[in-house]
Amino acid sequence: MRKSSFISTIAFAFIMLLSTNVEAQKFAGLDKSPLDISVSKDKSVKIIYSRPQLKGRELSKLAPNGKVWRTGANEGTEITFKNDMTLGGKSVKAGTYTLTTIPGEKEWTVILNSTLGTWGGNAKSGEVTRFMAKASTSSDSLEAFSIAFDDEGNMHLGWGTVRVAVLLN
Repeated sequence: MRKSSFISTIAFAFIMLLSTNVEAQKFAGLDKSPLDISVSKDKSVKIIYSRPQLKGRELSKLAPNGKVWRTGANEGTEITFKNDMTLGGKSVKAGTYTLTTIPGEKEWTVILNSTLGTWGGNAKSGEVTRFMAKASTSSDSLEAFSIAFDDEGNMHLGWGTVRVAVLLN
């Protein structure tokens, strides 16, 4: 009797250990628009955004010309300036803002808003400034929406073959 009780206890402990390991191996799938962070070389500007994918869709349908676009996916894209900046000739105080854009063929309108935590970044109030940024095309196509900074600290948006240069001073 004592031997079977000992074996039962060992078997029970083994089953509990095994079930914990099996449960711990369940992970969520990858987000369809993963979150990313881009930081300027001098670390004075940081942008947090989600990266939607083209997946065979047309950019003109996802971010149509002339309509406010959240400039990413999911929660509003947030940009943080450690110092006061000049963007497109407009002064912007140090702080964190939601960034949205209005795509165009040759220029995009860039909008900074003081309302944070918005889904899609389409706040109805709190606009701080808007300015124009030059748009161009590239022979290379980017599947995922991307934001990067060059060595001079300027920010570049890219998706599909569209490239937008946002000059930061």
